[in-house]
Amino acid sequence: MKEAVFVKRNTEKWRKYEQTATTDPDQISERFIELTDDLSFARTFYPTATVTKYLNGLTAQFHQKLYGNRREDRNRIAQFWKAELPLLMYEVRFKLLYAFLFFGAACVLGWVSASHDDTFVRLILGDSYVNETLENIKKGDPLAIYKSDNQANMFLAITVNNIRVSFIAFAFGLVFSAGTVFILFQNGVMLGAFQYFFYARGLLLASVLKIWIHGTLEISAIVIAGAAGLVVGHSLLFPKTFSRLDSFKHGAKQGVKMVIGLVPIFVAAGFLESFITRLTLPPVVSGLIILVSATFIIWYFIVYPRILTNQTPNQDEAPH
Repeated sequence: MKEAVFVKRNTEKWRKYEQTATTDPDQISERFIELTDDLSFARTFYPTATVTKYLNGLTAQFHQKLYGNRREDRNRIAQFWKAELPLLMYEVRFKLLYAFLFFGAACVLGWVSASHDDTFVRLILGDSYVNETLENIKKGDPLAIYKSDNQANMFLAITVNNIRVSFIAFAFGLVFSAGTVFILFQNGVMLGAFQYFFYARGLLLASVLKIWIHGTLEISAIVIAGAAGLVVGHSLLFPKTFSRLDSFKHGAKQGVKMVIGLVPIFVAAGFLESFITRLTLPPVVSGLIILVSATFIIWYFIVYPRILTNQTPNQDEAPH
């Protein structure tokens, strides 16, 4: 490749790296790797050229930023929750929207299917659950199933299962997003059929005030995990100017951060389901817990990321 062609092809990228600052360690690392590749190429084919000297200086700057950040990165965990995860959520906001729409459409389908086929709920939820719930309705306690297990064992089992579901939703993104869409579809249909089951028996409000005590956090986290899977799938489907492998590495890194960020949400949801949902609470208390949970999800994953991004004008958006 002629020097002029090499310079023309990469000038815009180098200028962007030089003029647009970023404090994200991952982006600094990615830029440093790309610059070292370009520098290596230039040293091989244009050892005495001006472009080689320029790249050597620019790469040295990013080397200092990268290793300087590593030395100063003592508050990484706090920084992750305060800035890194929220900024990432803003970057992938459209994947989150798509995941929500997929899940919402599946809920509607589950509701409509259950309303037109009496056997659909049994097919989705299982005969054992339906029969036990019908018996509980006759006894005047339709949601007594949440009181049946030991609280500590229930908390552990629910939390582990929810985290497992989130990782599956994320990992299935490897199947070019189709696997993630399937997981969202499956859980959405189940929720729609579940809620119709209680609606048909005049217990919709009672079920909402009971189940959504923990369900607000749990369902929201599953949708966000689905968005993480879509990020991975998108990185494979649309690598843009990057190699498919590099694009996948970037998407997988983003997805893993999102799923890790959900672990405390699932722990909180498991605690609520095991220790709080089983209680007979006044409707206003149940409604308040649901409202606080929903407000937190909307604020932290939607509103705060936008505010933080607007306050960080030099923050680059990743290529995906």
